[in-house]
Parts: sequence; structure tokens; C-alpha cells
Amino acid sequence: MVLVMKVGASEEEIQKTINQIKKWGHDVSIAPGEKQVVIGIIGDKTDLLGRPLSTLPGVAKVLEVSAPYKRASREFHPEDTIIEVDGVKIGGGHKVVIAGPCSVDNVENVVYLAKVAKANGAHMLRGGAYKPRTSPYTFQGHGVEGLKMLLEAKKETGLPIVTELMSIKDIDDVYKYADVIQIGARNMQNFPLLKEIGKLDKPVILKNGICSTVKEHLMSAEYIMSEGNDKVILCLRGTRTYEPSVRNTLDVTLIPIMQKMTHLPIIVDPSHAAGKREFVSALAYAGMAAGADGLIVEMHNCPKEALSDGDQALLPRDFEYLMKKLKELKPWNQKEWWEFDKQKETDCIKVK
Repeated sequence: MVLVMKVGASEEEIQKTINQIKKWGHDVSIAPGEKQVVIGIIGDKTDLLGRPLSTLPGVAKVLEVSAPYKRASREFHPEDTIIEVDGVKIGGGHKVVIAGPCSVDNVENVVYLAKVAKANGAHMLRGGAYKPRTSPYTFQGHGVEGLKMLLEAKKETGLPIVTELMSIKDIDDVYKYADVIQIGARNMQNFPLLKEIGKLDKPVILKNGICSTVKEHLMSAEYIMSEGNDKVILCLRGTRTYEPSVRNTLDVTLIPIMQKMTHLPIIVDPSHAAGKREFVSALAYAGMAAGADGLIVEMHNCPKEALSDGDQALLPRDFEYLMKKLKELKPWNQKEWWEFDKQKETDCIKVK
């Protein structure tokens, strides 16, 4: 349930309404908008039936949020969420490109790739220090030493660090070094981990699960947000289907669908979707053309020597070409389309 405040409602009115709701035993979540403030009422609200919610100070209307993902829902938060990381904005028309190696191998490579990323317009550096691998016998990441290498690259370039967290036991180390914490596909429904991440004040990139639905993806975001962290970026990395020619199927249809369902920024991961270098750039371009808020892409200076996923890593020259093409792209604007579509609802052209 949400209370939409009147345009120009005073701070005093808003606070009085919040205090009354809390007096009735409910927690609230505030979504400040450009013109109006929305107050979300959290938890079971059956005891509020019959309460004079519409007469509370400054309230314009009372709405029921039908989606089970209350905080992540656009019904609760009509305006796009914009997340800022060291001056880099994501969402609400602000596009971001995150690039770097799948796994951190050595400091020389990481620093070099960070410089390539920055020189070509990337906004953040990605790199794995802890790696979830299908086989227990393959490289699992350098851990804290890998995080230190990423920090060296940040010192050289100023690019914020994006790295994956796999376990609750590593939270303190990842929190210390990372600017953005990534939760991978295998941990999308690791609910204890998500709840702990929700207690932090760091932005989170949450990838969709290997075979998850949009609703399941958003419910996982809700786990993080329910603990107080609303800095969630959703990432589409494809899902496992019957099609064997690519690693996963990236359905760009989901971008406008999710933009209608949630206010959170949505980025794409073409590397894990394609699984093969020759398809990565096309999927990146398609995702951005469909209106994604950004992309996270893997790059390596010598893919055949990469410690993981070398087959899907772009070479620096590939990344340079991709960034050049993206700069020429005029992406689809879903919000602009919604406004245009509203105007068409009454149109009816009769042809005799």
C-alpha cells in the first residue's frame, strides 16, 4: 500500500503522516519524487482497513501495490531510481559501461585493461577476485590479493571497482575494496547472502538466475531492499535454454518489460549470454539499443591465457570498436514511448 502525497505537501505534513503510520505499528519506506513524495507502508496491512488513510495530512490518494516486490515495484516508486557511484550515475537516462577481465590474474594485466577501458569511455572496472566455477578443480580466484590488484588499477585510472561476492564470510573484504558488489547468477536466490548485502550501504549489481523468471529476479532484489539497501542494479545475463549455439539466451524483450515493472536500473551482460567472443558486441549493441541503462562486458589482452572465460573476452581492439559504435547509437527511450502511447489510446482511424 502506498500513500501518494499532494504536490507541494510540506515536510511537516509528510512527517505527521509518517508518525501516524508508525503509531499504528507499521514501518514505512519513502520514495521522494520530482513533484510528489510516495510513502510505502511495509508489511501486513489488514489492520489498516477502515483507517482514515486518505485524510492523513497532505495525502492525495491511497493505492494498493499489487506486486509482491513492493520496494522494487514502479507502482511504489514511479520515477526511475538513479544510483551514483563515485560521480558515475546509473539509471534515469544515465548510461554506464563496466569493463574488465572475468578473473583478476596479475596486476600488470588489470592495470593495462583498466587504462584501455577508461581511454575508450568505460565508467567502471570489473574484475573477479572470487570466482564461482562449475568445476571445483578450476581456478577459483585470487581472493584478497585479487582485490588489492583491482585497487591498484583504480589508483591508476580512478575507475570504481565492481567485483563479485560469493559468500557471507567474504563480505568484510569485498566491502573494503569494492565500490559496487556483484551478486552472480548462482547466488541470485542465496537469500541469507542477499539479506546481509541489504544491510550494507554499497550499490549492488544483481544478476538473474540461470533459469529464473522476471518475478523471481525482482523478488531477489526485494530481499536486498527489505533490509534497507535500495541501491540495486538489475543485470540480465541471459538464461539457459534449449539453444546450444550460445552459452545463454539474452532476451532483450525483457528490458522494456522490466522497465515497466520496476524503477531500478537495468544493465545487460552480453559476455555471459554469448559465451563466444564473436557474438558479444552484437548482443551488447542490441541490449543498449533496446534501452538498457548500461552493460558489463569482459575484456582481456590475451584471452587464450585468461584464467577463466577467455572464449568470451573481447580483445582491446574489439572493445574500442564496440564503444565507437555505441557512441553512434540512439537508444530506445521506453518512458518517451509510454507518453506517446498514451496519446494514441483514443486514436481510431476509420477507413471507408
